[in-house]
Amino acid sequence: MKRKSIVKYGAIVIALMIITTMVYGQNGSAGITNATNKVKEYFNIAINLVYAIGAVIGLVGAIKVYSKWSNGEPDTSKVASSWFGACIFLVVVATILQGFFGV
Repeated sequence: MKRKSIVKYGAIVIALMIITTMVYGQNGSAGITNATNKVKEYFNIAINLVYAIGAVIGLVGAIKVYSKWSNGEPDTSKVASSWFGACIFLVVVATILQGFFGV
């Protein structure tokens, strides 16, 4: 007799837990949409940051190349291509990521 009452009350407790979960459960799609919007917002800020870093690297590279060119060093073209390549890489990566994620 005791065993039947434990099973009976256990089933009632489980049913109440399920009902409570269903009542207090929230829509998951709203949370996912909110997270997606936040990531898109941060992504645009990150892209602008990458463009700014590319501009600073370009300025520093231009100063370095000018310094080497003024001193008559023979590896000026190598340094210029390295700095210019770094700037182009940052801009291309930012643009490709922006197009890939459709932001």
